[in-house]
Amino acid sequence: MAKSITVEELLPLVARLTPGERARLLRLIAASPNGSAAAAYAAVPPEADEFSGDETSLEWESGGWEDVG
Repeated sequence: MAKSITVEELLPLVARLTPGERARLLRLIAASPNGSAAAAYAAVPPEADEFSGDETSLEWESGGWEDVG
């Protein structure tokens, strides 16, 4: 089985790609049967603190504006 790598390990590698290589990588990911968000979350489900169900989307979008103005 292939060794999993972290985002911190992957980002420098992707940053070194040329724009053409990045476009090719995106096309390969999109064409992959596992390239969908649903497949990604099925492979690695979100952790309990990744999403909060306690707030409505309007509350989530409006947070942090209390001190503006």
